Amino acid sequence: MDPADIGGLGLISAMPLSAFFAIVIMIVSFFVTVTQSTDRKFLLLFQIAAITFALHGAGAIVADVPRFPTAYVHAGFVDFISRTGETAPMLDARMAWPGFFALFAFVGKAAGITDFTTILNWTPLLSNLLYLLPFVLILRQVVATTRARWFAALLFILVQWIGQDYFSPQGFTFALYLAFVAILLRWFGKVDPRTKPMPDKGRVRKLLARLDSMLPGELAITGTFRADKLLMLLMLIALLFAATASHQITPFMMLGVLTAFLLVKRTSLTWALPFFFGLVVLAWISYQTVGFWQGNMESIFGGIGRLLENLQRGTGDRIQGSDPIHALVLQTRLGICATVLLLAAVGLLRRLRRGVFDRAALVLLCVPVLAMGLQSYGGEMGLRVYMFMLPGACLLAAYAFFPNLPADSEDASEETVPFRQRNVRFNPRVTKIVSIVLAACVALALSMAFLVARYGNEKFERVTTGEVAAMRYVYAHDKPSARVLYLVPKVGPETTPILPWGEKDFEKVDFTQQALVHKDPANITEAVATLKAGERNTFLAVTRGQAAYLQLNEGFPADWYDRFVAALDRSKEIKKVYSNDDAALYTWKKFVKGSEIPDPRYVSGGPGDPGSPWDLVGVLALGVTWLTLFAYEVIRLHGRDKAPRARRRLLMVAVPAFLLAVGVIVERFLYIGLNMFQ
Repeated sequence: MDPADIGGLGLISAMPLSAFFAIVIMIVSFFVTVTQSTDRKFLLLFQIAAITFALHGAGAIVADVPRFPTAYVHAGFVDFISRTGETAPMLDARMAWPGFFALFAFVGKAAGITDFTTILNWTPLLSNLLYLLPFVLILRQVVATTRARWFAALLFILVQWIGQDYFSPQGFTFALYLAFVAILLRWFGKVDPRTKPMPDKGRVRKLLARLDSMLPGELAITGTFRADKLLMLLMLIALLFAATASHQITPFMMLGVLTAFLLVKRTSLTWALPFFFGLVVLAWISYQTVGFWQGNMESIFGGIGRLLENLQRGTGDRIQGSDPIHALVLQTRLGICATVLLLAAVGLLRRLRRGVFDRAALVLLCVPVLAMGLQSYGGEMGLRVYMFMLPGACLLAAYAFFPNLPADSEDASEETVPFRQRNVRFNPRVTKIVSIVLAACVALALSMAFLVARYGNEKFERVTTGEVAAMRYVYAHDKPSARVLYLVPKVGPETTPILPWGEKDFEKVDFTQQALVHKDPANITEAVATLKAGERNTFLAVTRGQAAYLQLNEGFPADWYDRFVAALDRSKEIKKVYSNDDAALYTWKKFVKGSEIPDPRYVSGGPGDPGSPWDLVGVLALGVTWLTLFAYEVIRLHGRDKAPRARRRLLMVAVPAFLLAVGVIVERFLYIGLNMFQ
């Protein structure tokens, strides 16, 4: 593949025809295996892994250096923690959730890894292979045919285009989320048959009772030892703690799923655990992320309740102003999302017509949507919601083609006929063939759409060796500090540099400054003025990746990069200090005497947590609450009727301690927030 052939549709415009034939062959062979009467688990798993490699590994295969610019700054966080042994949330809010970065800093030191290039390059593929393991475990806990389960696993690979699986906390914690859900269903799932009589009055009550009386779509858990449950309870707590320390959104998704499972009666755990987990999340935000929320109240709470606005920022706003060809990429992404949701709705209805109510799948589909009402998350909340919806959506979408129940014995047919015989209008054999063919056609269409959706931004998401070399020139000249100006069509706080930025010297190089540019490449006035206003060691970075982003998303001319560089070269006020085929760096020619050496950017320690008078009381209340709620849950594992008096006593201690801990957390928000404005 020649990278120069990459156009507005991304990688697909440069891929050879043999790549498309290979993907078609693998998907067809998958369905040939699925149609066999024997459940060939290892072969099917290998085929799905091969399809994953072909789709999610394509970018890594053709890349000279790791793609996706933001992965580099995450590597820079890891490098900083490895060198200094501390975090710096005052420099970047993401460092207030350092769990992921600290983990890889430890792994890097333990394994003697100093260059994370290979890890960054192959993380997307390895992440998707890792996601398959807990998702397959989730599929084993549902009442479905073999075809439905394996097709759901295939769909999970084909529609995961959003690209959050790179070297990032969100990609890592999504695996934790899937493992969390798998443990809930496998070791703490509950299926209680309805024993209450049907209500006599009320349409809503009758509808809910009818749904409650349907056959559950999940398998009942039997024969699990208490020691296994205790171990898995500790694992749930560990997963929640790891996610809380690593990412802002994932623990809320875990908490929401657990709470919803309790509401729909699909877990044997008690209500003590959601309060335990909720207090963990609140405590981390209150005590460990002060540097973030102290000055970002508007960004945290400003989007609460703005569901339509947050959705618009994540969808419609991304299409407006795009290149006409590149707009097809964004429309393809929305089309895949709409297709998955439509298939999920059809699958849910087909299961309901067969008397099956899939509560767990519906919970996994609907709970993430609630996050849309919180905030836009820099315009990316829609992407995160879609990612967390995928487990439930793919499972329900598989039921659109294979809704029947599995056979209750090996001697019986591989799937049961529908409960309502009057609804059987076609020959079951014909229906089975048609379902397989339709599913295969949808899978083939989604695989081609995946290549457009996933790699449609490749023209600016791919990183070149020239761009990396330019940034490393900055790192070699950042003593004691440096600043890099990146190009933007409009100045704003939510614009991310389209650069392989922050890979080294995270505490020395400032990448927060922006240079305004225009569609007319000869208009360099604002960019030069911004560079002039900067200190010594301020670099204006011009790269082909930034130019491609401006071309495809803002309507800039195709030859904008070359003409803009030529205009900068003609300027007598700035000088070019580094250049190659893909990047150029400029600085101001003359500086005022005394400004030759800029001040260091980072001072170890920072302002720290100002604290409040009730902190010690709050910490003690947290400890008491967690211990009592954990003890309550452990006793409850022995049975619903075990030690009722001991559990009541534990609650008598846990409830006031919980209220006191929450009160101190609220007091901290008010006390620190009010002191900030004094």
